[in-house]
Amino acid sequence: MNHIVVIGSCNMDIVVLADKRPVAGETILGNELHIAHGGKGANQAVAAARVGANVTMVGCIGNDAYGEMIRTNLINNHINVDYLVTLDDVTTGTAHITLAEGDNSIIVIPGANARVDESIVDNAWSAIEQADLVMVQNEIPISTIEYIVRRCAAANIKVLLNPAPAANLDPQWMELATYITPNEHELSALYPGQDTTETVLAHSGKIIVTLGKQGVGIGENGAFRIIPGFSVTPVDTTGAGDTFNGAFAKAIVNGESLDNALRYGNAAAALSIQALGAQEGMPTHAAVTAFLAEHA
Repeated sequence: MNHIVVIGSCNMDIVVLADKRPVAGETILGNELHIAHGGKGANQAVAAARVGANVTMVGCIGNDAYGEMIRTNLINNHINVDYLVTLDDVTTGTAHITLAEGDNSIIVIPGANARVDESIVDNAWSAIEQADLVMVQNEIPISTIEYIVRRCAAANIKVLLNPAPAANLDPQWMELATYITPNEHELSALYPGQDTTETVLAHSGKIIVTLGKQGVGIGENGAFRIIPGFSVTPVDTTGAGDTFNGAFAKAIVNGESLDNALRYGNAAAALSIQALGAQEGMPTHAAVTAFLAEHA
């Protein structure tokens, strides 16, 4: 047990802190610049590894400085990068983030992430078929996500699908995933015009809707139930959802009950938002365990 394969995006985040956002044609002075590791795939891989999972990362990077930084960072977080493919004819994915006026604005350039196709998955199949859980997100091509979900379902391999950022996915293959973890906005994109509670209840045991500081909502025995989050003072919420997913995944493959795994994920997310950067604040298993003990 404890083997997680993450198939997804690897980005470098270029983060600018400013008092305000410039309007069109305006130049302003920012306060700080941070270059940080990101991408929902890499984020979730690091989150799971930090809390003790055995993680393999499957994806694509460019043959450039950012790509080398990503590879080194994953290795430093004890993640297997044997199936992280370096491409010569495309740049590494980047996310350009402005933190201003209490919120963030993000422009993502997919770069090599757009080249994660069926051949990349096939190349990593020897690792995937050994996984206790495969994690995938919406920052690689949708056609590849469908291929992953269908092939894993046929091989009886569990899949956690985090449908972020929001996209309109085909329910026919999406339902083959073991777990689907949208936030409320993403859930609306998946099931337009449907009530959150009714949608979750219709997919009890499969859909886990994240509700920010409230926690997460699940359906159980015909009732909608919330596993509460934790009240902390946030510094940067970037990567909180990825931290939740990675920590939840680690807990569930280690045999925790659904409730305990969700509470573990909530605790990890609460710890993560108390530091700047998507990965910088991702906690260790010891930190999560201590936090849960304090909030028992």
